[in-house]
Amino acid sequence: MSYQTFAQVYDAIMDDSLYQDWLSYVEQEVENKGQTLLELACGTGALAVTLKQGGFDVTGLDLSENMLSLANDRALEAGVKLPLLEGNMLDLSEIGTYQVVTCFSDSICYMPDDEAVLKVFQEVFQILEAGGTFLFDVHSTYQIDEVFPGYMYNDQSEEISFLWTSYAGEVPHSIEHDLTFYVLDEEKNLYERFDECHHERTYPLEQFLKMLTIAGFSTVQVTAEFGKSEVTDTSTRWFFACHKD
Repeated sequence: MSYQTFAQVYDAIMDDSLYQDWLSYVEQEVENKGQTLLELACGTGALAVTLKQGGFDVTGLDLSENMLSLANDRALEAGVKLPLLEGNMLDLSEIGTYQVVTCFSDSICYMPDDEAVLKVFQEVFQILEAGGTFLFDVHSTYQIDEVFPGYMYNDQSEEISFLWTSYAGEVPHSIEHDLTFYVLDEEKNLYERFDECHHERTYPLEQFLKMLTIAGFSTVQVTAEFGKSEVTDTSTRWFFACHKD
């Protein structure tokens, strides 16, 4: 899949309004003074650009060179300077320190197990400056166990159509998303098919809190709905604001 095609596909399945919601959540938890901010799993750079335009001094990090190429193109198009790092959030030892670290769009849920999640928390704690803040979100156990299994969604336009089906995973609180895309190749005037499978996993709220404590975070606030409401049994996404004393 070409960079241009992937950007088209990625943007097709993302709700653009969420980027402003994430920015609003960051500004709710951090007084915006142009702090240095590292966005983990920055992907194609849409949120990183939004955070930069919001006034933060943003650096994006992603494991995928292809994603970073798209993020660079997006930053250039937006006319913003956006340093981008190719790296794994399981090892942040050589990228300097930051006042704020973010990891949104349930990227933590792509970690294979709780040991990897704890490792990410520990790495983030080490690169946060004293008084810094780590903000992230994850799917709740309710979302993974009750909402996603059997979920089906499809959408289409003249250029792209996609089908999304979710199945319960093999381990507790996990899900598999099967995605099928049909993308128009204008030169051939034919639709090309692409298939992907995404594996996500979450944990009980108490387990996340325990891992954050082990990593060194002494103050953690958990909310739902981008920080707008308290957590309930049917909250679909949890938001964590973690502070390094």
